[in-house]
Amino acid sequence: MSAISHSFDAVRHTSSTPAKPSRKSTNVGVLAFEIAGLMSKLLHLWQSLSDKNMIRLHNESINLEGVRKIVSNDDAFLLGLACAELVENIRFLAKSVARISHKCNDANLRSFERLFSDFANSGRDPYNYVIGSKEMEAKNNKKLDRYVNLTAQLYREMDELNSLESSLRKALRSEEYDASLSKGQKVLDLQQKIVWQRQEIKYLKDRSLWNRSFETVTWILARSIFTILARTKVVFGIGQPSSLPRSLSASATVHPSDQGTACPFVSGPLVRSTKPLGDFDQESSTIVKDDYSSGNGFFESNSKLLKPPPSTLGAAALALHYANLIIVMEKMIKFPQMVGVDARDDLYTMLPSSVRSALRARLRGVGFSASDPVLAEEWREALGRILGWLSPLAHNMIKWQSERSFEQQNMVPKTNVMLLQTLFFANKDKTEAAITELLVGLNYICRFEREMTAKALFECNNSINGLINLQCSSDN
Repeated sequence: MSAISHSFDAVRHTSSTPAKPSRKSTNVGVLAFEIAGLMSKLLHLWQSLSDKNMIRLHNESINLEGVRKIVSNDDAFLLGLACAELVENIRFLAKSVARISHKCNDANLRSFERLFSDFANSGRDPYNYVIGSKEMEAKNNKKLDRYVNLTAQLYREMDELNSLESSLRKALRSEEYDASLSKGQKVLDLQQKIVWQRQEIKYLKDRSLWNRSFETVTWILARSIFTILARTKVVFGIGQPSSLPRSLSASATVHPSDQGTACPFVSGPLVRSTKPLGDFDQESSTIVKDDYSSGNGFFESNSKLLKPPPSTLGAAALALHYANLIIVMEKMIKFPQMVGVDARDDLYTMLPSSVRSALRARLRGVGFSASDPVLAEEWREALGRILGWLSPLAHNMIKWQSERSFEQQNMVPKTNVMLLQTLFFANKDKTEAAITELLVGLNYICRFEREMTAKALFECNNSINGLINLQCSSDN
């Protein structure tokens, strides 16, 4: 086992960590690739809790114009949603860590799930899994990053080996193969490349996660996820412990400190603000308090906060559909002259009945003529303003969903888009009102473009006919 593995074993064998297993440890083997993906997600989660991202969350994310208009204008509520989503991500990752921990020989490591749940609910950390920010950044995260990169390199090299072995099989099966020197040399070259490739793979297996024991891997993952949960609690002010390290506290976003020592973290329920929410019904803005004695744990309490109120697009299962609808309209508004009959019909079929009814009501009594260039320009400006705040939420919805699709489950999110920045919690009535306004404006500028085009063609035809008549007259 490598020196890295021995160093982690040494840490685990201290008095404050689980005891040395009595049986021989098993290496993770092919599970290395799944574990590497898990480590990547942990690194991304930690980065999302950095001072820089917390400042961005406070100053930018919750202050998006679209968020304020159709989600909520209550800072505490929006920060609560951000915290609840991060905690939910931690919960999902903890399930994966628990599954890996069950393969450990060490009884305490196998109890990760119980220990983590207990830490989330009560703040107890008997094995000192939580580490300070300085150690997390300087040691733990660098180790995670190195393992992730080496394991990714191992995957590429194993894939290359498969390609070489496939080429060799084809060369040996080829009907064109004969005993000639050129053919024989090709086979020998492939065989030599395969030997070298296997040596490279053996080297990478020793350095990557492949030859790490389940104990080593679980210990690293446990320290990471315990510390990430601790960081989440303090930056969002959950529990308000009496003494916090400045580098992990919410104040660090304004006054960063190099202090990185661990501290006892005290958990508590995430509570929604009692202030009325600008875009939610009174029923949905009631305060949510969690009583752990009634059986609701920390994670269960936070999961409840992510359930969208009845007045939202998320509750109606329309958030993703409306996001696609808005993006389609955005393209049409940008190039109205390219919108044909088929495109208009396709757009109309995307509209739910409520929007169709609102659109018919708005268009009732509207004249057929759309030849006023001043009015057309006013509509363009109005549509631009609406899309200025509505479009970002639609694009964020697509990004958020694509990062969580089945095909992307083992990949690291490319952005820090949060659910509160999407249409998921958007008020349904207000969103539909904005969409209806876009449709009315789009209807006018499309008709205007068609009339201008028809007028230009008519004038062009008249000019051509006039030239032909003039030419005929001169010939006569």
